[in-house]
Amino acid sequence: MTILENEPRPITILIGALGGEGGGLLTNWLVAAAAAADLPVQSTSIPGVAQRTGATTYYLEVFPTETAELNGKMPVMSLYPGPGNMDVVVASELLEAGRAIENGFVSPDRTTLIASTHRIYAIAEKSAMGDGVHDSDRVLAAAREMADSAMLHDLAKTAEANGTALNAVLLGMIAGSGKLPLPDSAYEDAIRAQGVAVDANLRGFAAGLSLARDTEEPKAEAVETAPPEQRIELDFPAPVAEFAAHGVSKLADYQDMRYARLYLDRLQTVLAVDSQQKSWKLTREVARYLALWMSYEDVIRVADLKTRADRYNRVRAEVGAKADEPVRVTEFLKPGVEEVASLLPPGLGAALSGWAARRGLTARLHVARRVRTDTIFGFLQLWLLAKLRFWRRRTYRFSQEQALMEKWLAALVALAPRDYAFAVELAECANLLKGYGETQARGHGNFEQVFDTIVAPALGGAATDAARLRSAREAALADPEGQALGQALAV
Repeated sequence: MTILENEPRPITILIGALGGEGGGLLTNWLVAAAAAADLPVQSTSIPGVAQRTGATTYYLEVFPTETAELNGKMPVMSLYPGPGNMDVVVASELLEAGRAIENGFVSPDRTTLIASTHRIYAIAEKSAMGDGVHDSDRVLAAAREMADSAMLHDLAKTAEANGTALNAVLLGMIAGSGKLPLPDSAYEDAIRAQGVAVDANLRGFAAGLSLARDTEEPKAEAVETAPPEQRIELDFPAPVAEFAAHGVSKLADYQDMRYARLYLDRLQTVLAVDSQQKSWKLTREVARYLALWMSYEDVIRVADLKTRADRYNRVRAEVGAKADEPVRVTEFLKPGVEEVASLLPPGLGAALSGWAARRGLTARLHVARRVRTDTIFGFLQLWLLAKLRFWRRRTYRFSQEQALMEKWLAALVALAPRDYAFAVELAECANLLKGYGETQARGHGNFEQVFDTIVAPALGGAATDAARLRSAREAALADPEGQALGQALAV
């Protein structure tokens, strides 16, 4: 078929985003805005491997003529992007812009490149023995050289300053580029129609819009520094807000308010792919289990709980001690290699844990201890250990838990649009992670076995099976030793 030069053609948009950044919601906003304007529109997506080993890409085509004017004809639009054929390329992070350029999607005669200049380091960058970080200046130079128009800003910083999500700022940048024949109100109506964190996303849209048009950016509201309760009220629907409030309270007590805000950030990535028609069930389940997971019981937490005044008062009440009667409290502890490794920096902790595993010493090297916390010396031992809360973010255990959480969240966000029931079952798999010591180790082993056997193939494109995932989870909960789980996974 011959296409004449003056024939109208679809406007092509390629979006590259990391798992959990709301690329799907950004695509939905664009589709809704175009559809509301009676413009033929089509979108497809290709899920990535994980948050930083492969992006999720979204491709849209919007025909710039209203359906009513096409006299019953409909344009034929492509399902996949083609190199040299992009009008707009959107990248949620600088390296994603580099990938798009490398793959030929950014053309100097046609493409408007919209990219955030902040960095989220790739696995290869983090695992390099030396400095494996890619040269950001080279990517920026290539972006300016290869694009017809390059709109490059630290949009993550803009989003944080306005107490909103990155995808909302990107939407404002797309609107401000003028590449789509849509009024600003169409995008705002699309945000309202989706019903997700409407006020915060409208703020983000306005910030991105003004940034794109090079006008004075609206003054950021003090949402990030405001109490998280205010953020919950503004950004989360009522069925989720109650769970989120309990989670914030728990995590502020466990670590600090910054950690509680991270919890809300993570929760918002799930909310972005959830649906009011489903009563926000996925986000509610994640709100419960994510709070529990983020407050995992490590050595520091156990020491903290054992030295609290309310715990000592509870012990006295349980034994019926009178006010003038002394009570002896002896803590029976059995620290081992894993407990020691968990407190070390990631590199040292991994080395110690690996050394013990290779020699079969993990389950054998334990030191039984009795610590009397009713004495000054015994109490101080645990009290000082509890004060290591400031060190927790630098520990091997913390790095392990956060990496696994991000893997879980990325899978939830990627799979929820495909199979909502499967995503809910995956959220509930976090219930396998509980306890301390050997119980914790068994739970993690079961969780990772379920993930690798059922979830990872689904992320790779295999069919999802919510019933099988539920059976595996229930088997692991019924038999922590793993025999029932092995039988369930073998089916």
